[in-house]
Amino acid sequence: MGIRTYKPTSAGRRNASVSDFAELTRGAPAPKTLRIRKKKTGGRNNQGKITARHRGGGHMQHYRLVDFRRNKDGVPGTVHSVQYDPNRTCRIALVHYADGEKRFILAPEGLEVGATVQSGETAPPEVGNCLPMSSIPLGMQIHNIELQAGRGGRLCRSAGSSAVLVAREAQWAQLTLPSGEIRRVPAACRATIGAIGNSEHMNVVLGKAGRKRWMGIRPHVRGTAMNPIDHPHGGGEGRTKGGRHPVSPTGKSAKGGGTRKPRKPSSSAILRRRKSRRYGQLKLR
Repeated sequence: MGIRTYKPTSAGRRNASVSDFAELTRGAPAPKTLRIRKKKTGGRNNQGKITARHRGGGHMQHYRLVDFRRNKDGVPGTVHSVQYDPNRTCRIALVHYADGEKRFILAPEGLEVGATVQSGETAPPEVGNCLPMSSIPLGMQIHNIELQAGRGGRLCRSAGSSAVLVAREAQWAQLTLPSGEIRRVPAACRATIGAIGNSEHMNVVLGKAGRKRWMGIRPHVRGTAMNPIDHPHGGGEGRTKGGRHPVSPTGKSAKGGGTRKPRKPSSSAILRRRKSRRYGQLKLR
């Protein structure tokens, strides 16, 4: 796992870099039963209206069915291969279980081909094993963390991310998340030991606009370059600065205001909010 650069044979190659994919298992395609065709929406909903801007095009992809629940208790599995997944920043590992079933899991740092992974309360706290947080020793790095028992992992699923289990009290476990937020989660929820692999993903430089188009992301157009019917900043004679405080295409303030619902039920589980780069530590409303 590392970053590879090329000779500057063109303007796009000069600053571009790619992952070396050294951790992948060569010649190990994804089983057909664990991948489905990914349909493109172009950012449109079921009414044909654009709800996510700057989407469209991109390379054809298949979605890999990843096991986020890790509920195969008492059945050991062997890591058959580590594979690339175009739908996420981390790698995925194909696990062959003793009963013949195959599943994809998120590949943590240090998980190699041939390793054995297990799930359940009796599983040892080793890299790649999934346990309830009531059975995980304090101070360990964990990922793929559930917020509700049985619903599957929701937190720390991207490349290089992990949380730290810092305390347990009654039926609650206390976590320190990558953002700095300290949060309570039911101790019955499951998590996987270790940190997600491919931590060098954040250092990859695309180098040219075309690589962004391959990912299905179209160009972003400034509001001041549009017509008044298309954006609140549009129109005017000649170039303008917008003439008002910056807003979104729908007229909402774009100055970094809070977007969290004031009465969201899970706010009571947050002991310390993450820190904002601009305003310091955020306050709970």
